[in-house]
Order: sequence, then C-alpha cells, then structure tokens
Amino acid sequence: MKFHRYCFAAGMTLFFLSSAGTSPAAEELLTIPEMAVTTRIVKRNPIDSVRRISASSEKTLYCFTRVNAPDDEERRISHIWYRNGETVAEYELPVRGSRWRTFSKKVIEKGMRGAWRVEAVDEEGNLLKAVEFTMN
Repeated sequence: MKFHRYCFAAGMTLFFLSSAGTSPAAEELLTIPEMAVTTRIVKRNPIDSVRRISASSEKTLYCFTRVNAPDDEERRISHIWYRNGETVAEYELPVRGSRWRTFSKKVIEKGMRGAWRVEAVDEEGNLLKAVEFTMN
C-alpha cells in the first residue's frame, strides 16, 4: 500500500512540475505548417515547390509561408535568403491574423548558382522553419 501512495505522490509531483514549466510565452509562439520556394503564387497559394532549378529558367522565385498565430494580434516574421551560406536578402513581413499567408520574392540574376536556403524567423530571431533548394 505504501508503494502505491508513493507512486501516486511522485506522479502528482511530476505533473505539477511539468505544468509549472509551461510559460505563457510558449503558448504565444508562431508556427509554420507550410513553407515552400515556388516559381509562382496563384490564388494566394504556391503552384510548385522548388528543390532544384536552373538559374536561366526563372526570373523570380517566391518563398510562400503559411503562418499560424495564437491570436489575431499583429506580428512580424522575416524571410532571410542565403546563397552558399551568405545572406543575400532579408524581408520583414507582417502577420495580421491567426491564419496568415505571406511571401517574399527574389529576383534571379545571372551567376546566382549555388546552394540556397530561406529561413523564416520571428521578431526575436528564433528560427521557425527553413527550406533549401539548389540553383544550377
């Protein structure tokens, strides 16, 4: 009988400790259920998801991002575009609702071959999601 009371007490202690560790800030986090580099956006949605592309085939690429927020309070995210590990562009984008779609675009110029990555970060600089692609 003592063993069962001990297990119950230990379980309740763990429950309260884990509940106490949840901060209100954790509930206010933005999440990104969908992010894609695409050649075009039609009716507010990406038409494809680029993984490998020729620099001569497209003049512009878009980074589409679907954002979920805990409320309708306005926030901001940034898209940071990297080529071969170096920052080439940064765009600040508003998030004005609990379910929001946004995008940034990058004009493709001659000689932009390499390994690319686009990161979505919140206002504090926390990485929310990243996508990678290669430009030949």
